[in-house]
Amino acid sequence: MSTQEQIITSLSFSIGNEVYLKTDPDHLKRIVTGVMIRPNGISYGLTSSTIESWHYDFEISEDKIIF
Repeated sequence: MSTQEQIITSLSFSIGNEVYLKTDPDHLKRIVTGVMIRPNGISYGLTSSTIESWHYDFEISEDKIIF
């Protein structure tokens, strides 16, 4: 398996997944619109409406979390 294939199979989320930020008090649904691979880890571009922000997988959930 190539390095690229290993990275792709290790992703927690895929482009197009609907997700939520664990710390968002408004529980807004976001869509994964990008993946950035850097030496210090993988981050995911999340878009809600017209705003995109970048987060690590431990900040993201596929389930809506109510506090």
